[in-house]
Amino acid sequence: MEKHVLSKSTFIKGTQCEKALYLHKYRKELRDELNVSQEAIFTQGTSVGELACDLFPGGVDCTPKDYYKFQEAVKRTKDEIEKGTEVIYEAAFQFNGVLAALDILVKEGGEWKAYEVKSSTSVSDTYVLDASIQYYTIVNSGIDLKDISIVYINNQYVKDGDLDVRQLFNIESVLEKVQIELPRIPNQVAYLKSILKSDDVPEKEIGGHCSSPYACDFRGHCWSHVPEYSVFNITRLNANKKFELYDNGILYLKDIPDDFPLNDNQRFQVESEKSGEEIINRTEIRRFVEELNYPIYHLDYETFQLAVPVFDGTKPYQQTVFQYSLHIKHKDGRIEHKEYLAEVNGVDPRKEFVRSLLQDCGDFGDILVYNLGFEKSVTSKLVPVFPGDKLGLEKIISRLKDLMIPFQKRWYYTPKMQGRYSIKVVLPALVPDLSYKDLNIQEGGTASSTFSSMIQGSFNGDLEQTRADLLAYCKMDTWAMVKILEVLKKV
Repeated sequence: MEKHVLSKSTFIKGTQCEKALYLHKYRKELRDELNVSQEAIFTQGTSVGELACDLFPGGVDCTPKDYYKFQEAVKRTKDEIEKGTEVIYEAAFQFNGVLAALDILVKEGGEWKAYEVKSSTSVSDTYVLDASIQYYTIVNSGIDLKDISIVYINNQYVKDGDLDVRQLFNIESVLEKVQIELPRIPNQVAYLKSILKSDDVPEKEIGGHCSSPYACDFRGHCWSHVPEYSVFNITRLNANKKFELYDNGILYLKDIPDDFPLNDNQRFQVESEKSGEEIINRTEIRRFVEELNYPIYHLDYETFQLAVPVFDGTKPYQQTVFQYSLHIKHKDGRIEHKEYLAEVNGVDPRKEFVRSLLQDCGDFGDILVYNLGFEKSVTSKLVPVFPGDKLGLEKIISRLKDLMIPFQKRWYYTPKMQGRYSIKVVLPALVPDLSYKDLNIQEGGTASSTFSSMIQGSFNGDLEQTRADLLAYCKMDTWAMVKILEVLKKV
């Protein structure tokens, strides 16, 4: 059997962007490097797929031993079907140069049904297209499919005892939607195969397709001509308007015409970039600072989210706390630091987190966070889980104040903030000698993904060093808050 030209994944990639398909085939070295968060997403998808097999136990796995030998998987799938096997995992089919590996193929009541597993919580149009290319390939391989469904995560499931896979997953037939999509598949296959036969990289300008439905892994290559700070960084500007500017040759904010339609915040960002002026509303900043009550507890949480809950009382993708850092600034200038990082021992970290938090936060003084909505929401969700600590947790919530407000409301703004007010932007603008760049973990997504891999047992690094890295990252967040507040006091 000849090697396939397109797979299910490359078909989806080519449908999103022909240039990405071509580069994937012939210029793989131009791909962006995978970060920790992206790797975690792939790992999670694999584990969810394996778990879904428990919905149809006792099957035969046709995954090829060598990743590149899918034709062997196609042959084995055919052999298993001829033998009368009724449940096949990673069933592989090939037709017209297209390879499709299906997560689960099941024969029920003498009829074949296909199941594709996704780690998301709903069925998207892209998943329907995904199912359509599979249906096209499988049916044309001689299998009379009676139905094809998407298996996805039920985010209302609450774990209580042993994991119940029948409650964890939803199953939704997409056969009717696939039938609507099916007539377009042959022409699209022919078109994408012609792209791959070309000697030249397709001409394709950047656009909305670079990030939808998936972030393209050749973005770094295709966007290399776009400056680090450009019209694409205008806060909350509609993507169509950004590309309207780009299509008219405008990349820099300073070149945006005065009559281009922008809202007040966007116009503020553009004009600030043009003038280079910073804005400091000393009256509002003074009021904000003077209303703070000592001791001031600078607090930051870290959370993780898993598709498959591991602790009782949690749901899929629920934000679960595992770490905090606390810098305590006393009125006499003295600073203390306290911290908590959960052990990876199979025990729900929230109980010890709450006990430690209540002890470290004392009974009085403001608790300063950066983006109050996050810490307030996470703390509020701990209240029903630990009713015995209800009063203590509610008192913490009542003491919360938001250090983000002076920057969100533009009482303090410099062009260096580039229209944003996250702590990762504000810190270098106000305290340029303090940076996350020397840390092994530099942002929250990596911290979350790293701890998630520890919880799931897929972590392969130096555990002791990584725990130190997690502590250093979270500590930097609250130390940054201390230094930012010092700057506000000075003005």
